[in-house]
Amino acid sequence: MATVTKKELIDQIADATGQKRVVVKSIVQTFLNNIVVELGKGNRLEFRDFGVFEVKQRRARKAQNPKTLEEVWVPPKRTVKFKVGRLMKQTLVDETSEGGDGGDGQM
Repeated sequence: MATVTKKELIDQIADATGQKRVVVKSIVQTFLNNIVVELGKGNRLEFRDFGVFEVKQRRARKAQNPKTLEEVWVPPKRTVKFKVGRLMKQTLVDETSEGGDGGDGQM
């Protein structure tokens, strides 16, 4: 499995649209910045067929330091949850059924 960087993604979009790389970079960065801002406000972001980003509050809990086995208190925190949309889910299922990694289809 390869890793695609933001730069590579920008290059792909620029090639596909015929736009200058600097314009695409600005649009992509603005898009990502807006996602961060909206999630920071606690808003839910829904992109049809792609997926949904939403902020979840994790409860405070006790954990254990695996090295010392000492109990540690973990404070509550906000985290981002992503739920896969229909089109992405179908694409992932199709990739797996075409002889991908032979896995169980889970992400």
